[in-house]
Amino acid sequence: MGSMTARAWDRLRGSADAVRLLTEAGVVRPYSPTVLADVVLTLRRWGSHPAGGFRTAALRMPDKLAIIDERGSLTYAQLHRRTNALANALADRGVGPGDGVAVLCRNHRGFIESSIAVSKLGADVLYLNTAFAGPQLADVLERERPRVVIHDEEFTDLLAGAEVEQRVLAWTDEEPGDGGADEARPDTLEALIRAGSEDDLDAPERGGRTIILTSGTTGTPKGAPRPQGGVPAAVALLSRMPLRSGWRCYVAAPLFHTWGFAHYQLAMLLGTTLVLTRRFDPAEALEVLDRHHCQSFAAIPVMLQRIMALPEEVLDAHPLPDLSVVASSGSALPGDLPIRWMDRFGENLYSVYGSTEIAWASIATPADLRSAPGTAGRVPHATEVRILDGHGRPVPVGESGRIFVGNGLQIEGYTGGGAKEVVDGLMSSGDVGRFDDDGRLYVEGRDDEMIVSGGENVFPKEVEDCLAGHPAVHEVAAVGVADDDFGQRLKAFVVLEAGEAGAATEDELREHVRAQLARYKVPRDIVFVDALPRNATGKVLKRELVDLS
Repeated sequence: MGSMTARAWDRLRGSADAVRLLTEAGVVRPYSPTVLADVVLTLRRWGSHPAGGFRTAALRMPDKLAIIDERGSLTYAQLHRRTNALANALADRGVGPGDGVAVLCRNHRGFIESSIAVSKLGADVLYLNTAFAGPQLADVLERERPRVVIHDEEFTDLLAGAEVEQRVLAWTDEEPGDGGADEARPDTLEALIRAGSEDDLDAPERGGRTIILTSGTTGTPKGAPRPQGGVPAAVALLSRMPLRSGWRCYVAAPLFHTWGFAHYQLAMLLGTTLVLTRRFDPAEALEVLDRHHCQSFAAIPVMLQRIMALPEEVLDAHPLPDLSVVASSGSALPGDLPIRWMDRFGENLYSVYGSTEIAWASIATPADLRSAPGTAGRVPHATEVRILDGHGRPVPVGESGRIFVGNGLQIEGYTGGGAKEVVDGLMSSGDVGRFDDDGRLYVEGRDDEMIVSGGENVFPKEVEDCLAGHPAVHEVAAVGVADDDFGQRLKAFVVLEAGEAGAATEDELREHVRAQLARYKVPRDIVFVDALPRNATGKVLKRELVDLS
């Protein structure tokens, strides 16, 4: 078989797999000729951007609930009309193709409506992290220079130092329409939606970009333009995660983060009902999942940790029989959390490994997590992962190297310039890892976190996982520090389980590591802390721990 024929066969087989997965998910199904014609015309005009995707959802399932939040619910038809009105109102304010609109919102309808409206204008949407400090926000806004910032009222003071051309309030303290607030506060989303025309807009000549900020855990947040994944991105997830059309998904992961954003994008294809709350509370999360009979739950690992730390009587009151998929991403699942979760709630936990720059690289299913604890899972559909050495050459199975990913979803570069390293079209994830003989990926740590101790390479994650296995340890993070004997050693910061203060000493935890790992991997110092510093997406801010060292 010639090379061109082989590639054509691979494409054909990939297309057949995609159709099968979309059919199993309930996306491919019979529609009336009129609806089907309107869907095809919409996609031809608008492409797979949110403007087109959510318009097709309104055509296919107009009465299906699109959003449930603290203000009530909206159908897909209502969402389409409201985002038309908002887009027309923003156009009246001078927003057009190529302009930037920044969104600083928690998880609620305003985030979704702003995103779709901006897409309908062909403008660029910039998602701001709700946990950033004022100076960080000011720096990002100075670099990106959006024309409008749409933000929740609670962030008004935080944005005081930023130069912004126009501001629009998304979530306000008053209920819409209460107490004459509309007349007193014309610059709110609700006021703009009421003032704007619900007429359909013409498709812009260019599609707008979606810019997600990196977490900034190791420096200044960078703007990462996210490619419009559309169907290929959804198929990759569906190949390892059995999400279904029409499900209710509680998206607790921040929508401005790659993982929360992924479920917003999936909704326009699957017709998902997005269940949203502005803040995460573990006990409330169980009630939300129960009350709305959610079949899926998009979360980050620290949220699952906080749920599992609830009293037994609270957990017993919420068995969550409807929950079929718990989709976790943002960081690795620590210690024995996957086993404890599945022992409690069933075989429904899926862990996704990826980053803002590369989207997702691998997905661990419940079976993976049961049989190979600590794995990042297997590579999904239409994705390639290679483990390369320092010279860009593949390493044998079982050996460690740098992780490179190709999937059509990786960014081309940062908005401020620069990019991750690319080899043969595959982008560096910034991590080091290995494959086992069964094709499962293991992530051993950040390539910039590795230390050399006594001439040996040591990654904090291996030591963190070891310490997390101690029954008295709730969570742990380790950083490299100077050592007179070994050159470098690790320093571990440990949070003990509630009520376990004094249950474990530094010497006991060091012995726990020494019994399982090499001597040079034993932390030089162990510091007990009340909590680890984290950003809004649950990642540990190790730079703050380094400052403590």
